[in-house]
Amino acid sequence: MHLVETRDLTHVYRGNLPALQGVNFIAERKSRIAVIGPNGAGKSTLFKHFNGILKPTSGEVLVRGEPVTKENVREVRKFVGIVFQNPDDQIFSPTVEQDVAFGPTNLGLDEATVAHRVEGALHLLGIEDLRERVPHHLSGGEKKRVAIAGILAMEPQVLVLDEPTAGLDPQGVIDLMGFVNRLPEDYGMTVIFSTHHVDLVAEMADFIYVMDQGQIVASGTVEEIFARPELLARTRLDVPVIPKLIRSLQESGVAIDMAYTYEDAQKSFLDAYTRRA
Repeated sequence: MHLVETRDLTHVYRGNLPALQGVNFIAERKSRIAVIGPNGAGKSTLFKHFNGILKPTSGEVLVRGEPVTKENVREVRKFVGIVFQNPDDQIFSPTVEQDVAFGPTNLGLDEATVAHRVEGALHLLGIEDLRERVPHHLSGGEKKRVAIAGILAMEPQVLVLDEPTAGLDPQGVIDLMGFVNRLPEDYGMTVIFSTHHVDLVAEMADFIYVMDQGQIVASGTVEEIFARPELLARTRLDVPVIPKLIRSLQESGVAIDMAYTYEDAQKSFLDAYTRRA
């Protein structure tokens, strides 16, 4: 049984061409899944189906093997939490602490449980010092962390992040990357995210879906997708810097193993240097 699955999912906004066309998507437990593609590819529309914000025009969405319906959508939203690209879309309480508490409070939890969850979410995101601040006076990166904390306080099993690095400074991106990478192993969560920054995908994902014009045009591991520069070019994406550099060196006659992450690239360069010494 898959945690999240779509079967031939199609969505047509009123009066428009299909935003999604026959999308088949699977998310397994404790996985990190990247959805990449150009603007307008349908990534955000796909994500809004995962917890019933949007309803399919045709096809279906299943969570834990059960179709998402009006009757079970409340339970689905406990299980699948979505953080939107713009944190202002989901931050509205007078203080950060109240905002993070909003979700678990609306689950009907008692005060002690809500307080425990809020404290845990604030700690996990490293924003305990912001608890009394007014959310709309925060920086973009701080707002992003508050929005994520508000979803995590509901303890979902699937966390969906729509362009999570948008508006973050370089240190914010590094912090977010480290946070996302801990969630599957430390907390048993599945993370699904979209991004335009292909250089981050190898560091943050185990599996990739490539979308274009409302369709999934390719899927595979990091190695499988980034070994296809023609696919990336066709979908107006670029090959990440690390494999691009290594491929260039290989074409120049340097005996170096392909790598996609910083850690693997470091090892490849050291091995190549050792062999030449």
